[in-house]
Amino acid sequence: MAAQQRAEQSVTALAGEVVDHRFKALPPDAEGLTVGALAAERRNLFTGGFTTPVLALSAESVEANLALLETYTERHGLAFAPHGKTSMSPQLFARQLEHGAWGITAAVPHQVRVYRAHGIRRIFLANELVDAVALRWLAGELDADPGFTFACYVDSVRGVELMDEALRGAGAVRPVDVVVELGAGETARTGARTEADCAEVADAVAAAPTLRLVGVAGYEGEVPDASPERVRAWLGRLVALAADFDTAGRFRALADDEEILVSAGGSAWFDAVADVFAGVPALSRPVLRLLRSGAYVSHDDGHYRHLTPFNRIPEEGALRPAFRLWAQVVSRPTPEQAFVNAGKRDAAYDLDLPEAQVIRSARDGSVRPATGVTVTGLSDQHGWVRTDADTGLEVGDWVGMGLSHPCTSFDKWQLIPLVEADGTVTDYIRTFF
Repeated sequence: MAAQQRAEQSVTALAGEVVDHRFKALPPDAEGLTVGALAAERRNLFTGGFTTPVLALSAESVEANLALLETYTERHGLAFAPHGKTSMSPQLFARQLEHGAWGITAAVPHQVRVYRAHGIRRIFLANELVDAVALRWLAGELDADPGFTFACYVDSVRGVELMDEALRGAGAVRPVDVVVELGAGETARTGARTEADCAEVADAVAAAPTLRLVGVAGYEGEVPDASPERVRAWLGRLVALAADFDTAGRFRALADDEEILVSAGGSAWFDAVADVFAGVPALSRPVLRLLRSGAYVSHDDGHYRHLTPFNRIPEEGALRPAFRLWAQVVSRPTPEQAFVNAGKRDAAYDLDLPEAQVIRSARDGSVRPATGVTVTGLSDQHGWVRTDADTGLEVGDWVGMGLSHPCTSFDKWQLIPLVEADGTVTDYIRTFF
């Protein structure tokens, strides 16, 4: 209860932050207002004094996406710890937890600290944690809060040794729960490469009193030359590894009613995870089948639009892209060329360029499709736009663009307007990168 109150209080406190020059695109005449007071004014994104470029999140799309993954995971018997690195937004974490999330996944120690500062009680760190300073902090956090649940990867004997050394030095009372990470292939990212390697790591954990083995995990998105068959085959190995560890008594540190954790799941193959995890055999203890997909909350108009499993399972629903970056035409040097005032500092560009979708006329506020308008490149603060000669695009017009890759969209904005379909801004999403 105390942690829940802490989470609620932290989100409430964000509304008390003062609006000033730190936050891009917010109305200059809002300087000195609190975020909550500005949200209460329900200004219009287009007529309420916002400057360009401005990134907006669709309130309706975010809500639909939250509800869809809640329904999906419940239907398939999955627990859900969405990866928080996508948004690094305590407000969205709170919404995800309200929609049934078991906890939140992190990638690095800083993210864990942000989560704890905002009252997150269950954290899954999808990385091996060998930083002695971070481990000392973690030991203090675990010892101070019996209600704090934490687990992280281990994938090497050396990593286990470093963790044990740091935790012993910190005088840790509670052991740190770990899961052995099975690598997705010889050319994949992290993870022990073979089942024999995994067993060696598990033996090292058993010999370290500061650690406790609670499961197995991995990331199927790194399967080389991924296909449904290859991904399912690797997930089958992960499930078999859990069963083999259980048969060998490797989870004996768990109480009879504690859960064995089996985790996988990015945003491209969670349908395969659901299918294979449904076949986890009965083990000596209950099993927590933990999915970690994070990009769903905003989805996108590029990378994940093409990769989402819902393309393969349309009967399960569809995610909705929530981002729209609005930029203004600041130069129209030729009938085939225009420049907008948004660039690499404002838009994701690591996977795909922004997609011009709509034009809002500076003359009368009318909105039309951005037919014949294509973003061809980004400078630091300019977008290069190729146009058909008859598009009617003018200096001063606003161009609404869809973005690709949420993880590199959220991180460029500290305070993002949450906007209803008619342009009304209902809230502001704070990020902590």
